Amino acid sequence: MRFSYFPGCTDRSSSMEYGLSTEEVFRVLGVELVEVEDWNCCGAAATHSLNRLLSLCLPARIMSKVLLSGLTSLVVPCAGCFSNLKRVEYVLRNEQRDRRVIEEIVGFRYDPSLEILALLDVVVNRVGLERVYERVRRSLKGLRVACYYGCALVRHPKVTRFDDPENPQSMDRLMRVLGAEPVEWSYKVDCCGADLAMTYGSMVRQMVGRIVFMAREAGAQAMVTSCGLCQMNLEMRQQLGLPVFYFTELMGVAFDIGQRERWWGKHLISPRPLLESLGLG
Repeated sequence: MRFSYFPGCTDRSSSMEYGLSTEEVFRVLGVELVEVEDWNCCGAAATHSLNRLLSLCLPARIMSKVLLSGLTSLVVPCAGCFSNLKRVEYVLRNEQRDRRVIEEIVGFRYDPSLEILALLDVVVNRVGLERVYERVRRSLKGLRVACYYGCALVRHPKVTRFDDPENPQSMDRLMRVLGAEPVEWSYKVDCCGADLAMTYGSMVRQMVGRIVFMAREAGAQAMVTSCGLCQMNLEMRQQLGLPVFYFTELMGVAFDIGQRERWWGKHLISPRPLLESLGLG
């Protein structure tokens, strides 16, 4: 099994532990990730307010690089990057005038057979939970987690076409296969504030505070996410000391990957005490 892989800016910087754990987990699963050659930033949230055409062409250039490689399935770890790429995919499929302009600027011909896939989707639905279960060496039994999807991964459903936009279950199913217990709670798709953290910090602290409080009230000992910005906000803007994992990190613990100690050093809230208390250190 072979996929084109777009790590995005955060997986090479502020959420390096997400990138490292992703690559290690896929190695154990026997799935090859081929990094997109000469990739660029997808535009994140900034380009929307600067120039609409730029916000369309940056993700389109990434797609053009994938098509040049001969692969037709692109895996995207970051929920924000995934949302941007899916938005442009939707435009290319449905807006002929925009498509012609984008193709001319980027210098490529869009191929509708190109798939843009969220990393979580690939793990659960392409690699498959049975294959994941076969690689588990240490059950996460006793660990109660709140699966936090955020708003970019599953919305707008017409664009992302992944899971239920109000009550997604993919990450919950994955956690059960690893032996963890996902708690039932109502804030799994509430927005964490995203880039508003840069300009409206007090507002984001309130948003994150409510999310983390409700996760703990539901009985969670930790939170799990699939987005670098969500993970950063949830760690930085809370005051309850609740660890926040990437789902690939918990897969790494369950697979007993020796490299995982490197990941914990990147966390602002150390997960070591919790893991050690469960015999998973």
